[in-house]
Amino acid sequence: MSKSIKVLGMVSLMVLVAACARDNNEEFVVVEPEPISTEPVHTGKFK
Repeated sequence: MSKSIKVLGMVSLMVLVAACARDNNEEFVVVEPEPISTEPVHTGKFK
């Protein structure tokens, strides 16, 4: 084989290995927003 075909094959193999080794697991954290105002709570007749 010619030298250029060998070099092209090695480069493509390295690109393939690098693409497979990349970490694609991105972690998403969903945070629920706190309420703007709270409902009044019954505390009894006297506070």
